[in-house]
Amino acid sequence: MSKLLLALTSAALLGLSGCAGTETKPAEKAAAAPALSAEAQSALTAAQAAVKDAKAKNALWTTAESALKAAEEAAKKGDSATVIKQSKLASDHVQKARVQMNYPTLKVGD
Repeated sequence: MSKLLLALTSAALLGLSGCAGTETKPAEKAAAAPALSAEAQSALTAAQAAVKDAKAKNALWTTAESALKAAEEAAKKGDSATVIKQSKLASDHVQKARVQMNYPTLKVGD
C-alpha cells in the first residue's frame, strides 16, 4: 500500500513539475494585451473616480458598478470602443444617482 502511495505521489509531482515551465510571465501578459486609446483610458479613469465617489456617498447604483466592471474587462482585452461605451454608461448612472440623492425623502404613513 505504501509503495502504491509513493508511486502515485511521485507521478503527481512529476506531472506538476512538467507544468511549471508553461506559465507565462507577467511582463509577457502585459505586452500581449493590446493598448487602449487615450480616449478610452481617459473615460475609464473618469468612470472609476465617479464610481468610487458615489460608493463613498452610498449613492452607487448597481448598474453603474456593473458597467464599470464591463469596462474594466474590456480594457484587459484592449477593446477601446467597449471601454468608452461602458465607462460613459457608468458615469451617466453615477450622475443620475447624484440627482436622485437630492429628491425629497418620502415618508410612508404620515
